[in-house]
Amino acid sequence: MVQQFTKSITTLVFFLAVGLAWGQAPRGPLVLKPDAPDRYVVVPGDTLWGISSRYTDAPWRWPELWGMNREQIQNPHLIYPGMVLLLDRARGTLSVAGAPGSRTVKLSPRLRAESLAREQIPSIPPSAIEPFLTRPLVIEPDGLDKAPTIVATQQDRVILSAGNRAYVRGIGDSKEQIWYVYRPGKPLVDPDTDKVLAYEAIYLGTAQITRPGDPTAVVLTSGVQEVNAGDKLVPAGRAQPISYAPHAPDVHIAGRVMAIYGGLGKVGEAGPLQIISINRGRVDGIELGHVFALYNLGGTVRDTTKARNDPEALIPLPEERAGLAFVFRVFERVSYALIMNLNAPVRPLDVVRTP
Repeated sequence: MVQQFTKSITTLVFFLAVGLAWGQAPRGPLVLKPDAPDRYVVVPGDTLWGISSRYTDAPWRWPELWGMNREQIQNPHLIYPGMVLLLDRARGTLSVAGAPGSRTVKLSPRLRAESLAREQIPSIPPSAIEPFLTRPLVIEPDGLDKAPTIVATQQDRVILSAGNRAYVRGIGDSKEQIWYVYRPGKPLVDPDTDKVLAYEAIYLGTAQITRPGDPTAVVLTSGVQEVNAGDKLVPAGRAQPISYAPHAPDVHIAGRVMAIYGGLGKVGEAGPLQIISINRGRVDGIELGHVFALYNLGGTVRDTTKARNDPEALIPLPEERAGLAFVFRVFERVSYALIMNLNAPVRPLDVVRTP
């Protein structure tokens, strides 16, 4: 399954949205970096975000270099190691050459047959989000109440680890053989309303059915934390190929960072390639692949020329742009985003906004 999932993650395709083609307000011409390479050979280990950053400081506008429309962005041509990228500075366009000295061809969707040994360039370093693409990250309030539950353990063990047997009620006649083991974690609280939107799901390990029935016998095949009676099971399913095109939202969307994944509440800072939860989800118009700008809260400073008790002595500071992140999992009221690049650490309560 790990090998299959590794292949699945490499199917991520990352051509960032073109604003004008999607009906957004004009942002002005796309500015190329002065040192953008006229010719670049794609090498193993490249990512599409990294390649786009070689050409522009607005990497989510990457498809403008290709003149793509929305349909093409949803079905992008894949980039592989060995391909040669050519930049036409006069036109501000990018194209692909099949090999040095060959005819330049415009990037466009098309069918192609490829050996699995030749894997396309992923959008980001795969290890950054692999564990988070198929496993639940959040649980809606009361979401695990009816999930299958570990009700007894082998030889009445209090704590289970890999190789131990457990007994589960609630699986019924499900055909699933592999299950994830979870328990509810800390609540994700909307900073704007103080309402609990969901609970982080604490992943404990995997279990496999060894004998159907009621209760069902399972064996823990892996474990990252101790498993106890009362913990819940969620069907693992199969990893599916994922292809998506991160893009700026069509409309202005603003939200807040609720937590740093794996962090402790409102404590801590997030850096590049860390995961944050956002207090906006599907009901707010968030889509898989939305790109957001991150802003540090401005805070306040005291005007030393005024008396300490003067209500005008505290001066609010503007928010400072900290970096970029894109959404890779979307739930009803919560989304998860990966921080791509930063010039300042991101903290809970910071702002996310359409770039």
